[in-house]
Amino acid sequence: MNDNKEMLGTAPIGKLLFKLAVPTVVAQLINMLYNIVDRIYIGHIPGDGSLALTGVGVCMPIIMIISAFASLIGSGGAPRASISMGKGDNRSAEKILGGCFTLQLVISAVLTTVLLLWNEDLLLLFGASTNTIGYATAYMNIYALGTVFVQLTLGMGAFITAQGFTNVSMMTVLIGAITNIILDPIFIFALDMGVKGAALATILSQAISCVWVLCFLCGKKTFLKLQKETMKIDGKLVFPCIALGLSTFIMQSSESVISVCFNASLLAYGGDIAVGAMTILTSVMQFAMLPMQGIAQGAQPIASYNFGARNANRVKKTFKLLLTACLIYSFVLWGAIMLFPEVFAGIFTPDTELIIFTAKALRIYCGVLCIFGIQIACQMTFVSIGNAPCSIIVAVVRKFVLLLPLIYLMPNLVPDKTMGVYLAEPVADIVAVTFTTILFSVQFKKSLKF
Repeated sequence: MNDNKEMLGTAPIGKLLFKLAVPTVVAQLINMLYNIVDRIYIGHIPGDGSLALTGVGVCMPIIMIISAFASLIGSGGAPRASISMGKGDNRSAEKILGGCFTLQLVISAVLTTVLLLWNEDLLLLFGASTNTIGYATAYMNIYALGTVFVQLTLGMGAFITAQGFTNVSMMTVLIGAITNIILDPIFIFALDMGVKGAALATILSQAISCVWVLCFLCGKKTFLKLQKETMKIDGKLVFPCIALGLSTFIMQSSESVISVCFNASLLAYGGDIAVGAMTILTSVMQFAMLPMQGIAQGAQPIASYNFGARNANRVKKTFKLLLTACLIYSFVLWGAIMLFPEVFAGIFTPDTELIIFTAKALRIYCGVLCIFGIQIACQMTFVSIGNAPCSIIVAVVRKFVLLLPLIYLMPNLVPDKTMGVYLAEPVADIVAVTFTTILFSVQFKKSLKF
């Protein structure tokens, strides 16, 4: 365990980032299978596949909110714990872990209650139509019961990654994903449960992953141990974690608000097919976002630990490598999407009409994906070094200041109103990346003046 801690402060940055990032990238890619495999199977349900896919797509904003609350605690608490470890204050790091665990249990109870009581109202608000609300409620009624498993798996898993045990984090996701892949066809087709089967397979898989995470954090191998005496919520330690996690929370939860706006506009201009296409676009964007976030999560323990240890040189090197890796990935994926949009669309549906429509929308929606690696690298580094204000500003500007108004503005500026809605994404990204680059270049230097 001490060797693992020492590694963060002394090992060569390149090799260390590769060692930590590869398992987290693999974990993020596997994690996509939870929802994407559901959608692939649901999209191929005989007869009702396209409407069922759209109905489950409407559930995504709520699922994003559940994940966002996990990130509020995990993505803020884990870097704070790493920084404390870098300072040599392991007792505070364990108190952060215990307090965040208790807080997540409280949040899980509240979210589960809200979802069980008002999920149909929320789904209608998020863009469900009379044709799709039945599928959406069937999925969400079951998924809501697994809220606590999602919260603890994602939130507490971040603390495993923060200690440099990225292989364990990868196994957490792998165990759940394999279970999900096995159970999906059994519940959906063999037992004829449809979308209910997809939801049941997902929450059972998350439950197994949750048990794995908690067993590790309570076991002998972990550097920071989850113990009863550290589970008290200490405001002085936990509230700064919430402040730091707020940017990730805004980034993820705002996807729900953005999805409502996208779905409402698309339903008005293009009908159910446009909303169905948006479900596929969201899935494809996960191919872009999650692996880059995985690279950033691999870099986080290095940057946070060395920031706490006041080693500015290693923090700078970590950022440069993170930026390079994110840009290479975003350029490669952007090129593939521009060349073969029909292939990406065809993964999720056999409906020829939907594939043709989605392929056109995909090229527009992902038009500047090639530069988005800059946004991810800068924003995640702000979080890694504990700069809560800048990380929040970056998240708010992209989502609320830029994208939200553009969803309603762009359809009025181009002849094809439906495609104008999709065009809001690349326009917002160009401005956001420019703003983030300028802010980061100034604030990063200030943060490293110890």
